[in-house]
Amino acid sequence: MSLSIDDVNRIAHLARIRVSGDEAVQYQGQLNGIFDLIAQMQAVDTAGVAPMAHARDLFQRLRADVVTEPNRREAFQSVAPQVADGLYLVPKVIE
Repeated sequence: MSLSIDDVNRIAHLARIRVSGDEAVQYQGQLNGIFDLIAQMQAVDTAGVAPMAHARDLFQRLRADVVTEPNRREAFQSVAPQVADGLYLVPKVIE
């Protein structure tokens, strides 16, 4: 697929970009180069290649899900201004 100057001007109009004649010729070459690269990539046979999420086989190191801190809930609630049934009571902000 290759773009004509009219195609480039139409795309520039749709994108609301002002393009001079010389710029349109330059952009035409650049866009056609991109389309040529896409055509080359689509020509590669990838039938036997499994899809990948990343270019490298990366694994996230996970730590064991164990409790490392002591339960200090009672200590924190003992210094709170108001507590009821294990919940912190706060003043109403929105009426």
